[in-house]
Amino acid sequence: MTTRNQTAFLPLKAAGTDTTSDRLGERLFQLAFALVQWPWLLKSLYGGTKASKAALLEKIGLPENALPHLGSWKADTFFLHTVVDIIIRDRPTVVVELGSGASSLVIAQALKQNGGGRLVSYDQHAPFVAEMSVWLGEYDLHADFIHAPLGVRASPWPGRWYDLSGVPDKIDLLIVDGPPWTVHPYVRGAAEQLFDRLAPDGTLLLDDAARPGERIITRRWRRDHPGVEFHLDTGGAKGTLIGTARLG
Repeated sequence: MTTRNQTAFLPLKAAGTDTTSDRLGERLFQLAFALVQWPWLLKSLYGGTKASKAALLEKIGLPENALPHLGSWKADTFFLHTVVDIIIRDRPTVVVELGSGASSLVIAQALKQNGGGRLVSYDQHAPFVAEMSVWLGEYDLHADFIHAPLGVRASPWPGRWYDLSGVPDKIDLLIVDGPPWTVHPYVRGAAEQLFDRLAPDGTLLLDDAARPGERIITRRWRRDHPGVEFHLDTGGAKGTLIGTARLG
């Protein structure tokens, strides 16, 4: 979850979330893991250069004040450039995003410039889901924002996963930028449950892929999903895992 405003170092706790119900072992592991990955967490504060941000906005035709400060839990400019370049190249019809925010605005605008496409974006924070529709409306943009509370355990992955509803049967571009690592360092691995919905030659992107938790996720995905070709792009501060479905 990210907003148009400055974001705190730690992500917001979703309303109604009771962490006391989490398994004790998972909570202790999470605390220990934080000590390991703090250098990567500090990198999350960097959102990219002003020049990169300006180039991104010019590329998709948004005014210079359209995006907030990028950093903390927002996607950085390198990741957003990657998303836009893939949309321009592949012209996806359906984009599914896990974790709404600044990226949602960029995706919706890139789809509009490309002639159309549907963005379905999930987030665990109900008030923020409503705010996102208003934000995009200011730029005459639309996306399907859906509240997806955390509560489902998607074994074998630890932590609480999104309670997803209305997921499209076919996904051309899947963007995994949530839940936050504070749920569990490995929680984003549960996004694999959507891999069978990827269109042939469809693309998935995992943000923050340079973090230790996401590197473990990447190894497991490579082992368990031979029908998807994975490439780790280390060009940005946070790393991006790019997967291409070879199913057809």
